[in-house]
Parts: sequence; C-alpha cells; structure tokens
Amino acid sequence: MAKYERTLYESESGDLTLALAGECLISRAVSVYREPNFLKLVDLVRSADLSITHAEMLFHDYEDSPSHLSGGTYMRSDPRNIGELLWMGFKMLSTASNHSFDFGENAVLTNIANLEKYGMAHAGSGRHLAEARSPRYLETPQGRVALLSATTSGPPAGRAGEQRRDVRGRPGANYIRHTTDYVVDRSTFDAVKQVSEALGFEAQKLEKSAMFSSGTPVDTDTEFYLTGLFPTYDSIDAVKFTLGEAVERHSTPNWDDLEGTLQRIRDARRMVQWVVVSLHSHESGETHDDPSEHLRTITHACIEAGADVILGHGPHQDRGIEIYQGKPIFYALGDFFLQNDTVLLMPHDNIVKQGLSWEATPADFYDKRSSNDTKGQTVQSIRWQTALACVDWKKGELNEIRLHPVDLGFEKERSERGRPVLAEGLVAHEILDRFQRLSASFGTKVGVRDGIGVIQP
Repeated sequence: MAKYERTLYESESGDLTLALAGECLISRAVSVYREPNFLKLVDLVRSADLSITHAEMLFHDYEDSPSHLSGGTYMRSDPRNIGELLWMGFKMLSTASNHSFDFGENAVLTNIANLEKYGMAHAGSGRHLAEARSPRYLETPQGRVALLSATTSGPPAGRAGEQRRDVRGRPGANYIRHTTDYVVDRSTFDAVKQVSEALGFEAQKLEKSAMFSSGTPVDTDTEFYLTGLFPTYDSIDAVKFTLGEAVERHSTPNWDDLEGTLQRIRDARRMVQWVVVSLHSHESGETHDDPSEHLRTITHACIEAGADVILGHGPHQDRGIEIYQGKPIFYALGDFFLQNDTVLLMPHDNIVKQGLSWEATPADFYDKRSSNDTKGQTVQSIRWQTALACVDWKKGELNEIRLHPVDLGFEKERSERGRPVLAEGLVAHEILDRFQRLSASFGTKVGVRDGIGVIQP
C-alpha cells in the first residue's frame, strides 16, 4: 500500500538551528546586565531552535562534603544560576567532567536534583552508570533532540558505577577512560624495567599477582607496565611502555566504556531527529592545540554510531573544527563563562595547598593561586576568548556553521571579567584567525563574513 504523500509536521522540514557554547564556569548572576554586545549575544542564544552548553559548575548550597581531590577549583555555583542560564536561553546542559565529583557522590545527586527543580534538561551524570550514559530528550518545534555527555578526564572515584540485581550503582559521571602507551627504544625500555626493580615495584607486582588471579597488568617481552606510582595501585594507575624503533606516544579509549556510550547513541538515533554528543577532554596531542589520539577515535566512532554533532570542551581554549562524514566535530569550544575565581567558598584542602592558614579567605586563595593576577589563566588571553557556534541544517543536511566571536574580559578586574559579550576589533580577529589556523589541519576552511566565522561544507 502506498504511503500518504503529505507534510503533517513542522519537524519534517529537516531544518534546525543549534547554538553551542563551551564550558560555563558561572558563579554570578548575569540577567542584570545590559551592554548592547551582551544583549545581542543573549538574542543569538535565544533565537536558535535549541541552545546547549556544558555546566562545569555543580549547583548546590554546600550541603555535601568536598571530596579529597578536585580538578583544580572545587566548582560550585548557586542553584539560582540555573535560572540565569535558562534566562539566557540555554535549555540543555551536559554535566560529565573532571569536576562532577568535586563534592562527592551526594553532591552528584544534589546537582541533579537542582537541575530538575529548575526544569533544565541535562545529561552525563546519574545515580548509576546506566543513568549517566542515558540520552536526555527534549522536544523542539523542529523535532526531538537527544543529548549525551561523557568525559575522558577525571579522578577514578568520579566514574559512575554499574547497577547489579543485588547491589546499588554508584553516583557519578559517564567516563570514557583511556590508556596512554609510550613507545620507546630498547635502551629506554630496559632502563624503565631497572627503575621498577630498584624501587620495589616489581616485588609489589609479584605479591599482588600471588594474591589475586586477575587485575594485575601482565608484562611481556615487548610490553611493560610501570606501577606503584600512585597511592592506590590498580591497573588504571599503570603506565604502559611498548618496545619499538622510535619514541612515540599513543592513546586509546577503553573499548568497553566507549561501546557503552555508542550503544546509547545508536538507541537515541532511532528515537529522535537530532543527536548531540558532548565530550569533555583535557588531554592533548602533540601540542596543547591538538586533540588527543583517543579523542579523535571517540569522536569519529560517535559520528559513525549516529551523532549529528560533537560539542567538545575541556582544555579551556578553542581547538579546531572537523567535518567528518558531513557532521561537525568541535574538538573544543573554550570557556563561555569563566568565573571560577569568584566561587563563594573554598574547602580547606585547597587552601592549604597554597600554603595558607586556616584563617585564610577565598579571596586570599585566589590571590595566592594567581600570584596576584600575574600567572595562570589570568595572563593568558586564549582563556578569555571563544565563540558561540550556530549550526544550521537544511533538509536534514549540514548547511552552515557560524562562529560568533566572544570576549570574556581579559585583563579586567576579577569582579568584572568572565562574562561573555560579543567580541569586536582585534579580539574578534584573533578568535577567528585561531579557528582558521586550527581547523585547517582538518581540511576545514573558515571564512569571515561581517565579522563572523563561516563554514559552508
């Protein structure tokens, strides 16, 4: 029987405009501001069919104790700032990152509860691994959209744990772990083994293998695992060396972790018109401007599984853009908000790391960490520049990407900087020039039209 030939739904057009922003390290309200270039940026976010960003902050009121280790700053934002992001026009957030576990398992749940309270759709963390991997769906006039979120960076304890029929899962984020393999020549390979012997690590390996039948890395004539470098030893703490002709570095994803996420992408592909995958990754390739080898493997696999676009973030700077099988991969969009030096409170563990006393205040901590704004991110302009990426599809095909340069107030005072406005002049030129340079290695040409970067595949 022939199908009825008729258009019934608006979403059948295959048209969609998606606005994508990098990391939101937001710690202050923004809806009170009224600069023209800020309000124009807000209009861009609001005018898209759907706007998505990455929440690097945990939204809570310090109900939960901090973990013993953070990703640098113990990230926290007032839950009311979820409302600020909604006011700005963002409707979906990714949450998987190295900061997901800054305040432990309970704060993972507190953060989720606050996002739900404000009606913000989110993906990437959950009460257990299945929930952290799950797509989050949102209806738009142009069709149903799925968001999935994962991180390749973070402390081992922050990974969500799988459920069993008789044991509860562990709250955390969706991790795609990875292994770094150092290929070295014979003299280096033998020297590493000698160091391991001298430091007693080989004896530890023998003891562990005698006690447990699995979980210990197995050395061969061409592969050697240097262990014992971390306070708690298990296989993910091992550094792998492979015998080769030259000195090289390679990284590969954990295939079980990757397949767990790909399975959910394939599931989402059959449930929605549009699939967005958000990936948080700190690791770099040959230079800090380059994505890691394992991230390239992951992004390509996600596209092949059915993703329409990859939103990358993590290194706190922009990286290049690749068009793979007609789908855009943003290897990293930089910080869209950068307000991690006005987080309200800082746990004692971080205070003492800076050599400060029990009486020290948060402002003391930020002053000491940056040597009074003379080092770190405060003196690196690249941290305070990025773009809002508006991605257009027409009839289901990628039509155009527009990169609107964004200025976060480099060299401004701490009380002012970190809020995005549309960039102008030299700053806008620097941002677009960087995207052109970093994207060229992927064969992607970024043109400039009326002060906006344009990609037309």
